[in-house]
Amino acid sequence: MASRSWLDIAPNSHFSLANIPFGIITTPASSSPHVGVAVGKYALDLSVFALYEGFADCPAITSHLDVFSQPALNDFAALGRAVHREVRQFLQKVFVQGSKFSPAVRFTNPYDSGGLFPLDRVKTHLPFRIGDYTDFFVGKHHAQNAGALIRGIDNALHPNYMHLPVGYHGRASSVVVSGTSIRRPHGQVMEDPTAKIPKPIFTPSKRLDFELELGAFVCKANKMGEPVSIREAEENIFGLVLMNDWSARDIQGWEMVPLGPFNSKNFGTSVSAWVVLVDALEPFRVRGIENENEVLPYMREGRKENVYDLNLEVELTTKSGTSTTITRTNGKNLLFSFPQMLAHHTAGGCPMQVGDLLGSGTVSGTEPDTTSGSMLELSANGKHKIQLHGGDERTFLEDYDIVTLKGWAGGEEGGLVGFGECAGMIEPAITLQ
Repeated sequence: MASRSWLDIAPNSHFSLANIPFGIITTPASSSPHVGVAVGKYALDLSVFALYEGFADCPAITSHLDVFSQPALNDFAALGRAVHREVRQFLQKVFVQGSKFSPAVRFTNPYDSGGLFPLDRVKTHLPFRIGDYTDFFVGKHHAQNAGALIRGIDNALHPNYMHLPVGYHGRASSVVVSGTSIRRPHGQVMEDPTAKIPKPIFTPSKRLDFELELGAFVCKANKMGEPVSIREAEENIFGLVLMNDWSARDIQGWEMVPLGPFNSKNFGTSVSAWVVLVDALEPFRVRGIENENEVLPYMREGRKENVYDLNLEVELTTKSGTSTTITRTNGKNLLFSFPQMLAHHTAGGCPMQVGDLLGSGTVSGTEPDTTSGSMLELSANGKHKIQLHGGDERTFLEDYDIVTLKGWAGGEEGGLVGFGECAGMIEPAITLQ
């Protein structure tokens, strides 16, 4: 049974007491970015909460209160999973109905305290200072669907696919928080892909796409030359976000051989503002996609339930304001887990830093027309029209389209653990001379 709070929390809120996600906010009282948590329809300013001795009965954090005044979650994340766990559990006790903690009295009236603000009165910012970003490709159904469209069904998956989490190095400088607009990119494309003699042109992308992904932030660094073992990997992950790795399919099709995507991906990646701690997702562990191959020992986990039962959906809103949910899928549609991705990433001695971002790759279900995490699949690479409310149609994204990813775990009223939204609008390409 879900815990009840003295704070007004809607039964269907993504930010129930079972959640307590962390983010970076500015408020009407402070224009300097700092740490907050989302609770129901409010954000609790943790720098103010700490100032009013709200953490006096939480010894794990009392000597580190300055982390809540920082403009990124890196310093708090670096304190380790045990501290994250204690802070989250303490805040749950503060907000539970009948709380014995005096700070609850102080924050009963959100407009008097200076610490609780309605979410629509705070601005959210990129939650971490991201040093590096790696995007994996472990959504097997997406890999099969996309591979079949491009190379044919017999060659959809490369021979290595079931043995290791395939990934590539993304561009950290273009990772942005939800609500940031994305400019349509220019690039080289093949105007006629069937031409015997390749003749590319330079043009704005006409096949702009989204990718429904999950992202994970690293909270513990490892030294260069010292891999993170699979036994330790889970303790090195702070929490998860929704992630949209925007993709220009026409640019990607021309440039990706032999080293993978480049300009077709590096123009923008969006992440949700609130980071859901791994502990909050623990009750929703499930088995992922079955792998007929036994993975090598360095990626062999102690339990099979290594991914999460997350309801995921994508909403497309047109310039006219009409919105359509165009796909629904689940976060369990992954072949490898984030700990396995991290263990593989560091197997050769690669040093990870606090705040590094790992992307899952596109999460798709088994039905390409209704459960796919990209328009590439939903439209069969432009062959089929995606029907929208109001009579509109799409194969790929048009200017001023807004893509909104949503995700949550659980079904019990008052017990949802959600991410909020990850949204971005497509701005027209700039005019180049």
